Amino acid sequence: MIRVLFVCHGNICRSPMAQYYFQNLIDKKHLSHLFYVDSAATSTEEIGNPVHPGTRRRLAAAGIPCGSHRARQMTKKDYADFDYLIGMDSWNIRNMRSICGGDPEHKIFKLLDFTESSRDVADPWYTGDFDATFRDVSRGCAGFLSRCLPK
Repeated sequence: MIRVLFVCHGNICRSPMAQYYFQNLIDKKHLSHLFYVDSAATSTEEIGNPVHPGTRRRLAAAGIPCGSHRARQMTKKDYADFDYLIGMDSWNIRNMRSICGGDPEHKIFKLLDFTESSRDVADPWYTGDFDATFRDVSRGCAGFLSRCLPK
């Protein structure tokens, strides 16, 4: 089983969007048995809070539920527990490496590293543009899935 952790600053916008988008993607392709998917934050600011209403609305518009998700902070133990730790932006990556004490096994990636562009996924908390974030998340998740599947 491939264990995937999506990570952003607060775990209420981008990382749960990626978590639930990717889960829906693998469910539709009947690949759920191959993956365990979760998400977390690098900060403590939103711990215990639900998915941001903008993320919830954008996922719902695509027919993707996000259940009773509550934000949690990433821990050093997550590095041992997951095969891929996927951050949304360069700042997340720096914070993830700090939490994990580095990346000796090369498990930490930025989501758009799996696409033609390794730029950051813009944070809709600041931009208000959940559609743009959804487009980035969908491209990144599709690229990541194709990397994981045998050729």
